[in-house]
Amino acid sequence: MNYETVTLAEKIVVGVSAITENNDPNMGKIIGGLWEKLYYEGINDSIKNKVNKYAIGLYSDYAADTYCVTAGSQVSRAENPELTVKTIPAGTYAKFSIHGHMVHAVNEAWGEIWKMDLDRSFTGDFEEYLTGDVENCDIDIYIALK
Repeated sequence: MNYETVTLAEKIVVGVSAITENNDPNMGKIIGGLWEKLYYEGINDSIKNKVNKYAIGLYSDYAADTYCVTAGSQVSRAENPELTVKTIPAGTYAKFSIHGHMVHAVNEAWGEIWKMDLDRSFTGDFEEYLTGDVENCDIDIYIALK
């Protein structure tokens, strides 16, 4: 799977979060539940100071087998105290650009990424959904590198 190495500035993400792990049989439901909460409960519309219309799925706070998942948006300034605020650190990332079904293409890409020998820093990996078309979505996946 091809990728390009990019340098990113720090990003602030506001949204909803949960803790999970890859071995949790409910992981898919947990992550899917965050996206449902974001869009079907109107939380996305309440996020202030959005930088763009892209949705972000952030994986952070890695500890042993667990990590925090946040579904939200990048903002210029966090002004939603009732929501989770996370920072994507500035740094070097492997950027994977994929296209396809929003869920299936991302799951397939992550399956390939986990098999790769990347020098990961585990400081914050994220998906950026560039289009909202579920069947034909453009998505960039960023993996933080050392």
